[in-house]
Amino acid sequence: MELGRRERKKQQTKAAISQVATGMFLERGFDAVTVAEVARAADVAVQTVFNHFPTKEDLFFDEEGWWRGPARAVRESAGDPLEALEAHYLASIRERLEVGHLATWKQFVRTIEGSPALLARRRVQIDELVLTLAEALDERSDERLRNRLLAGQYAAAQDVFEEELMRILPDDASAAELVQAQEQLEQVVAEVFSILRNGLTAARG
Repeated sequence: MELGRRERKKQQTKAAISQVATGMFLERGFDAVTVAEVARAADVAVQTVFNHFPTKEDLFFDEEGWWRGPARAVRESAGDPLEALEAHYLASIRERLEVGHLATWKQFVRTIEGSPALLARRRVQIDELVLTLAEALDERSDERLRNRLLAGQYAAAQDVFEEELMRILPDDASAAELVQAQEQLEQVVAEVFSILRNGLTAARG
């Protein structure tokens, strides 16, 4: 369904505010930038910012519910949940490279690590990821304990992937280095999911 002119304008304004805010946060740090400064830089009223982003943290984490993605991937797949989760994560890596997010990934992570408010919001998102993923897995099987273990392990695996990407990705990486880092991370993803798959299979006996 094609969006109307009013809705397109709203989405354009939201995207413009998000882009300005992200640049300021990455450059100066999240806690050093106020919403009023973002509004001035984006040439909008402060209330306009809050109309699109209820909290300052929403300005930084502007992705539409990324933490619900794993549960959605499981629900949309008729196959093995681990395979669905692996495919979902690989797709997210490739999308980040295509839209340019991988180039600023290290700045993004360092900005989170430098802000107690962002770290707290990130923890809430991870908790919701685990809860929604466990619920999706429960719809596939009645192995409640195993489902919660798998959901928690997937969340832990994301931490491993992030740590590896921080190690692999050079600062100010070139286009070729970004592609190389993606390839290395995809190898890490394959290895981690192999460990998860074999470990869970062995645990089931």
